[in-house]
Amino acid sequence: MNLNTEISSKKIVRSLIPYSRELFLGGSFMILYVICWPILAWLAGILIPAIGNGNIQEVLKIISMALIIFLIQKIAQYIQDTILAIPALKISQRIRQDLFRKIQFIEIQSLEKLSSGDLTYRLTEDADRVGEVIYKTIQDTTPCIFQLIAVIGYMFYIDIKLSLSTLLLAPIITLLVGKLGEKVLLTEEKSQEKISNLASLLAESIQVLPLIRAYGAENWLQNKFNKQVKYHRHAKYKAIKQVALQHPVVGFIEAFGILIVLAIGALRISVGAIDAGGFSSFFAALLMLIDPISHLTTNFNELQQGKASLKRLKEIENQPRESNDKLHPVSINDLDSGIIFNNVCFSYEDNDNVLKNIDIKIDPGDKVALVGPSGAGKSTIFSLLLKFISPQIGKIFINGNNINETITSQIRSQIAIVPQKVNILSGSIIDSIKFGRKYSLDEVIEAAKTANAHEFIMSMPNKYNTHIEERGANLSGGQLQRISIARAVLGNPSILLLDEATSALDAESERSVQMGLNQAMKNRTVLIIAHRLSTTQEADKIILLENGCITETGKHDELMRKTGKYRELCEKQFIRDLKE
Repeated sequence: MNLNTEISSKKIVRSLIPYSRELFLGGSFMILYVICWPILAWLAGILIPAIGNGNIQEVLKIISMALIIFLIQKIAQYIQDTILAIPALKISQRIRQDLFRKIQFIEIQSLEKLSSGDLTYRLTEDADRVGEVIYKTIQDTTPCIFQLIAVIGYMFYIDIKLSLSTLLLAPIITLLVGKLGEKVLLTEEKSQEKISNLASLLAESIQVLPLIRAYGAENWLQNKFNKQVKYHRHAKYKAIKQVALQHPVVGFIEAFGILIVLAIGALRISVGAIDAGGFSSFFAALLMLIDPISHLTTNFNELQQGKASLKRLKEIENQPRESNDKLHPVSINDLDSGIIFNNVCFSYEDNDNVLKNIDIKIDPGDKVALVGPSGAGKSTIFSLLLKFISPQIGKIFINGNNINETITSQIRSQIAIVPQKVNILSGSIIDSIKFGRKYSLDEVIEAAKTANAHEFIMSMPNKYNTHIEERGANLSGGQLQRISIARAVLGNPSILLLDEATSALDAESERSVQMGLNQAMKNRTVLIIAHRLSTTQEADKIILLENGCITETGKHDELMRKTGKYRELCEKQFIRDLKE
């Protein structure tokens, strides 16, 4: 199974091919397990008359034989189950791995619309349920089907007419189970949708709990959570009722069927078509059908639940993937980091341009500040440079190469970003700086020194092996930001993208981080998204964006001499600073 392979029942069956050895070996023991059933039915047929005749020696002999057959059967069942679990679990594991890989390459615009809690639920609960269905299909459903075939075949061997009369009940049970199964599928889909919503709310709530407490909104959040729990309970209860209905209905039909078979059997014995021993074997075989039918009914319900989960997993699979490189992309290993935007237009939705006719020329080593109100298109420029998105009109060049015709991984290896909100995965400091890339400890230390992070890291208990807790709870905001800067400069990228990396810090932390940024910016082309215009004064070029258009360009002093929007924004900020 690969990224281009749609997750479906047929594809899952095909994915069993590499495990033919395990399937053959497990299947061999499955056949041995199944063969034991008609043998046990035959032994039951000769045991009952022996008991009736009071032949103790014969009874003990038959019981000894039955015990040996039971022992062989159970050993075969154990080996069958353990061997067949291997391909089932590996396929389940592969599904989860492939889906996680798929998520990493989902188009950014589509990914941002997906709920993290919902994705978490799908990759855990839904993937587990599909895995359980695969396992039960191989390990339980298949043996049950073979058991039915073997036992029913033995019943026909004993008495064809009696067997035909008995099997008339089978279509009724099948039809009933099928109808109930359809209802189970619908109700299970609704139940899974509700628990997914609950998981999403839970994930979001945990992230904002401090804010909830600050606003005293605990009761509001609790009521919101209670409402989702209630919706889930109602949906789950409907699903449980559908499943629960099957057991008494199918059980009643089984009991009714057994009584009918007893009556027909008595009639067949009375006309001499079968003797008491033969009917005993037949009835024992009939009882052996109850357990596999019960298992198949239960497994069928789980199969419906698995189909609902499979459908939800396929929704991830069907998300649009990030555009692949062109057939013959240009390879570039060293960038001189000159950047050109040539008449670039971009829109997230039709007829709603976020960027309009953007023309920018940035020379290697320039420090360029992007300013303007929220929604002006500053972050979109970053996304375009990183090839998260592509312009509908116009071209972007780095080092004279159209980035849409170059290898994406090479472009991204030469561009580093320091976001305003630090995203650090839990783990050691060295792993957080490496971020999956292969660099030596010396290179990591050099990057940390550049980011002004080495000193505080060396003061930590385990230095570079110090564990960072979830969301960086054991580090300050300034420390996390400096680790983020070290992560960015590791590998010596040519272009650095800064999204107002100090705006959320206190004055002392900002000074430490700014020292790291100043060192990181040396000998690199830098683009800065600046919300606080006091940070733009040293820029080689300032670009003011409004409604997706460039309205002003120049250095700080040049723009301040004009009576434009940039000067107006600066004056407003200076007035606010004076008031503070």
